[in-house]
Amino acid sequence: MTAHKPGDPTTLNRLYGRSKGKPLRAGQQGLVDDLLPKIAMPAEGPITSQVLFGDDRPLHFEIGFGGGEHMAGRADMLPDHGFIGAEPFLNGVAQALLHVSGGSPEGRGGEHPPIGNVRIHHGDALEVLARIPDGSLSFVYLLHPDPWPKARHAKRRMMNEGPVNMIAAKLRPGGEFRFGTDHAVYLRHALMVMQRHTDQFEWLCDKPGDFQVRPGGWPETRYENKARTVYGHEVWYFRYRRR
Repeated sequence: MTAHKPGDPTTLNRLYGRSKGKPLRAGQQGLVDDLLPKIAMPAEGPITSQVLFGDDRPLHFEIGFGGGEHMAGRADMLPDHGFIGAEPFLNGVAQALLHVSGGSPEGRGGEHPPIGNVRIHHGDALEVLARIPDGSLSFVYLLHPDPWPKARHAKRRMMNEGPVNMIAAKLRPGGEFRFGTDHAVYLRHALMVMQRHTDQFEWLCDKPGDFQVRPGGWPETRYENKARTVYGHEVWYFRYRRR
């Protein structure tokens, strides 16, 4: 039962996996150098809507946003909400900055108005989450996290006791935790973990279609599309409401 392996990301205190891939193109590097400092998380202190956006608004937090398509899509849908994204992979951060700036991977600017309600942390999501006051978040997203499929690596999975307890603490009552995966091993592990948190979360599911079909307002990412169309994977979508 891999869900019971000792330790989890809140106790390991280190990041695993790549932090950087192929060299950034000039346009991407320019966004990292110029735009990222303007929308980066503050280095210290509590993280609140007032600190980030200067007003009180619903806050969303995405753990490991990949290329940023989902985060930018949701932020564009909800311009009066605030979005926080954390990602340790520099190339993913650069891709997200393209979406936020209104540019494109080909370097053409101005294709879409800049998205101003996003703040980005290049690094460990748990470091940022720990600085958010309890009960402050309206949504938390964990989409297609690294499955770490080997049993001995199960403690590295974000779907584990420590991170789930932290997510529960940061969500307001009635707030929503969304989780998606195309990996069957991770799926089983995640369901076992969440079954032990029924006092904190209500699974918003009445029928199989509720987790087999992407809900409305859940933008598809490039990774998800590739998993389905190239590799033929089934994708599962889970919504949990904070009790």
